[in-house]
Amino acid sequence: MTETNAAKFPTRVFSGIQPSGGLTLGNYLGALKRFAEKQDEGIETIYCIVDMHAITVWQDPDKLRNATRELAAAYIACGIDPERSILFNQSQVSAHAELAWVFNCVARMGWMGRMTQWKDKTAGKDAEAASLGLFAYPSLMAADILAYKATHVPVGEDQKQHLELTRDIATKFNHDYRVNFFPITEPVIEGAATRVMSLRDGSKKMSKSDPSDASRINLTDDADTIAKKLKRAVTDPAPLPETVEGLEGRAEARNLVNIYAGLSGRAQADVLGEFGGKGFGVFKPALAELAVSVLSPISGEMSRLMQDPAEIDRLLGRGADRADAIAQPILEQVYDIVGMVRSRRR
Repeated sequence: MTETNAAKFPTRVFSGIQPSGGLTLGNYLGALKRFAEKQDEGIETIYCIVDMHAITVWQDPDKLRNATRELAAAYIACGIDPERSILFNQSQVSAHAELAWVFNCVARMGWMGRMTQWKDKTAGKDAEAASLGLFAYPSLMAADILAYKATHVPVGEDQKQHLELTRDIATKFNHDYRVNFFPITEPVIEGAATRVMSLRDGSKKMSKSDPSDASRINLTDDADTIAKKLKRAVTDPAPLPETVEGLEGRAEARNLVNIYAGLSGRAQADVLGEFGGKGFGVFKPALAELAVSVLSPISGEMSRLMQDPAEIDRLLGRGADRADAIAQPILEQVYDIVGMVRSRRR
């Protein structure tokens, strides 16, 4: 963000997660933990359950409703305070869909076609059979962010390209209409474990879609399951190195060290300073004990919250009202900038 552009906009953090079910340790370390930490930085934080993104591929309606509530429970269990942050689901704030249409008219087809995730999701398939929503997904993501003039977005590496497109859309809108209206949003990619890998194959991202449940830690796993999965995680026979450089070429070792660093809030070098030279017979039980101490309270709180879906719905509705109060005035200004005739209906 240029200094001139940045100075115009108050710092505001926005990020979102799809309610696709099956939340994992990767979601916690790569997103939810970082979201909660942002609340302590004295800046405005807005967190969204992006259910409109979820339906770019077909969803069972009942499962989608449950996954939305489960994700809301996970946000709260991981430390998101609905009073300190704005927490809501995307479909309750119409500005997301309305601004996305404006951005559909700003963005170029070529930009969308170059998106790596579009190519990955249609590789080896009939791309013409994919939904238009899936193709235009990045435009809706830009609307999610810019409906609040968010200046910073915590994202994983896999979403960085989409955020770059958000910056392109904001830049083109500002240029086309000769305004300095939207911020050029900055990605926030930080932390020791922003990309958590499979416990069975350190070259692959930890994923709920992996056929092997042993490849991941689910946020709903109990203490015994967490401990067993970590103790059985694939490793090599060598002891842990004493320096970060020594992890080069050792994907599984690097992944477990990253997980320990992420859960403990320590740097990789500090973890290796304690465990360097020791075998996995020592390190894995220590990692399991740490993981259980951090994750068991989260799974317990999620279970408690899910017993009262009406309360979750109430919290999401209240968050949506707060989000709408920010987004609607921005949307009205956008309509004015592009030349829409609008009666001021109440």
